[in-house]
Amino acid sequence: MRRLIAALLCWLPLALTGAVPAWALDNGLARNPPMGWNSWNHLACNVDEQAIRAAADGMAASGMRDAGYEYVIIDDCWQGPRDGTGALTADPVRFPGGIKALADYVHSKGLKFGIYSDAGDRTCQGRPGSLGHETQDAASFAAWGVDYVKYDWCSSRDLSAPDAYQTMSTALAATGRPMVFSICEWGISHPWDWAPAVGNLWRTAGDIADCFKCTGRRPEGGPRNVGGDDDKGPPPPFMGMMGLGVLQELDLQAGLGFAAGPGHWNDPDMLEVGNGGMSEGEDRAQFSLWAMLAAPLIAGNDLAHMSDATKAILTNREVIAVDQDPAGIEATRVAHSGDADVWVRVLADGGRAVALLNRSESARQISVSWPELGFGNSAGLVRDLWRGKDVGKFSGSYQATVAAHAVMMLRIGKVH
Repeated sequence: MRRLIAALLCWLPLALTGAVPAWALDNGLARNPPMGWNSWNHLACNVDEQAIRAAADGMAASGMRDAGYEYVIIDDCWQGPRDGTGALTADPVRFPGGIKALADYVHSKGLKFGIYSDAGDRTCQGRPGSLGHETQDAASFAAWGVDYVKYDWCSSRDLSAPDAYQTMSTALAATGRPMVFSICEWGISHPWDWAPAVGNLWRTAGDIADCFKCTGRRPEGGPRNVGGDDDKGPPPPFMGMMGLGVLQELDLQAGLGFAAGPGHWNDPDMLEVGNGGMSEGEDRAQFSLWAMLAAPLIAGNDLAHMSDATKAILTNREVIAVDQDPAGIEATRVAHSGDADVWVRVLADGGRAVALLNRSESARQISVSWPELGFGNSAGLVRDLWRGKDVGKFSGSYQATVAAHAVMMLRIGKVH
């Protein structure tokens, strides 16, 4: 444990300076984990111009924009056929106004615009991919005013992931337009080992499902065209036709924090908060855990029709502040016993964010000790981030009862 805490503390001086390791891409973007909304979890392939405009309106009107959310991202199914020059076009029925006009509308709301493509010749839904058209597509994205590119891995056949993603990364950079590059190859080729030099974020596992402790089915029309020329191609590891629950995604994240930092982030996939498959407590737990992981906070719900509870979760400023902490140090799991986890994140001000996670079906007591925080025997001031209040000063440890399938998220500062 002492070696673990020492390793965490060694990262702090580097993070506080904002320096980027020599092996990481430095395009000046995503200095904090990106925050925004993506169409897939709520709409799947049923996406159109009106829905994207409504999402931008909802992000601005709900308070999400003011809380830090900025990207409105179209996922798969926006594409029409390539034209006679090979250039991408928008589906003329779904997006009759074209992508440039839509990007302009998003920008008019004080937001940024994201789009989707694929490293293969077809996307996961059989639309044109970017293989062989990387330079041309990057130029189109820049001309349309794109600020964020999500790049998938369907129809990839025998491609090398590092090479394929580097090709598009280079093409995006050559346009001269700043565009966040989101690598989505599902963690198959251990992207944490190579993707920091290529993109701003990378998926660490398969697609998430709207469930907490389960394996759930993807949205209708979810990714199929993965391994070959048709829908019968074999799925990659971790995927199949099923998604991963929040806890499964979380467990696959453990030990990957070495790769994350300002400008380059591990991505355990999008938020399912507000989509109805989880309880309010489970939604709150996912949001807490993703903040602890310094993960991108990419919502996937219906922004135009959110409940007050969903809005309160997505706009909790104190939890968001942990996710956006300038040190950019991902949390480490310091205890994993039965159905209880303790995750600790070193913060820029020298404090600690702590998540006490109850994975079980009933309430239980969970504790964190000051040595696990690197605080020795000093007293600590404990603040509950969901209650928005200080709990008190404690010495040596803190223990609390955590509800089933829930997280207690704390901020603990050393008292001198």
